[in-house]
Amino acid sequence: MGDVKLWNDKREREMYDNFADLYAIIKATEKLEKAYVRDQITSSVYEPECLKLIAQFKTLTSSLVGALPSIERFTEIYKMDCPAALNRLVSSGIPATYEHRASAAASTTGSAAIVAECVQHFITAMDTLKLNMVAVDQLHPILYDLSGSLNKLGILPPDFEGKVKMKEWISKLANMGASDELTEQQSRQLHFDLESSYNLFMAALPNSGA
Repeated sequence: MGDVKLWNDKREREMYDNFADLYAIIKATEKLEKAYVRDQITSSVYEPECLKLIAQFKTLTSSLVGALPSIERFTEIYKMDCPAALNRLVSSGIPATYEHRASAAASTTGSAAIVAECVQHFITAMDTLKLNMVAVDQLHPILYDLSGSLNKLGILPPDFEGKVKMKEWISKLANMGASDELTEQQSRQLHFDLESSYNLFMAALPNSGA
């Protein structure tokens, strides 16, 4: 009796390889969430690892559009009991430490939803660039949403770097055609500006003590 093949061609094999990676990401996230909740790891260890898993999850699922019915269905098919991972990767999309900071900001500003919104927009913008989606019509709406959320947050001063930088980039993109693309240098600069603004944004939030 010959070997049983799971795939018929290279494309199918790649799909199953991606499924295996997705399985591993979900399992790793579940393990990470439980370790954090049980105080087995610190926030400084949890946060970057969680961000990396979320970014990998978003990148992988975007490449599996059409092949994957839903993440919930995927976990059912492969009998995965990972509620914490589904909450973090699908429902929340941001690390628990960010949610804690948002809550801390809410106690002084009443704007937890806006803080979470800003975090989501920052991550989406940086992920978009990592996926090499650099056309004006792909970036403009994301940066516009980010700028709008930053402007709604009262704890940030009018000259906050993130506000200024996003306004400059939106103006630059507005003077380009919808199908025009950023050069590699422009893309790197935008990613640097986003990362820098994001770090300053997180530093500006009240400390939750987490």
